[in-house]
Amino acid sequence: MNWYALYTKPRNEKKVAENLTSLGVEVFCPLISVVKQWSDRKKTIEQPLLSSYVFVRLEEKDRSKVFNVPGVVRYLFWLGKPAVVRDFEINAIRELLQETYKEVVVTGLFPGTKVTLDDGVFRGQLATFIEKKGTKPF
Repeated sequence: MNWYALYTKPRNEKKVAENLTSLGVEVFCPLISVVKQWSDRKKTIEQPLLSSYVFVRLEEKDRSKVFNVPGVVRYLFWLGKPAVVRDFEINAIRELLQETYKEVVVTGLFPGTKVTLDDGVFRGQLATFIEKKGTKPF
C-alpha cells in the first residue's frame, strides 16, 4: 500500500479525514495548534498543517473510493501519475509534529552570519541570517 496526497476543498481537511476513516481508509491529516485572536477572546484551535491536503494510504485499485466522500477534489499528480508519498516522509512529518517549539532570542547577528542550530527540530542544521526587518532590537 502507498500513501497518496489528496487535494480537498478549502477548509474541508478535517471533515474529509473523518469521513474517509469511517470508510475504512487509513488517513493522515497533520494538525497544529494555533492561537487565534478574536475581538473579545483568544482561542487555541487545531488547524491543518497543509491547507487543502490530506494523505491517504490504500491500494492502487482502491484509489477511486475516496471520491465517495464530499469535499475530495482530486489526487496530487506527479509526471502524469498520482504522487506517491514515501513512508519515511509521512514519518518525518509525524516526528516534527511531536517536537515542542520554543522561542529563541538571538543578539548581535548581521546579515550573512552563519549559525549552527543546537536545539529543537532543526538541531545540527547550518542556518544563515539573511536580514532583519523593522526597528525592534534583537
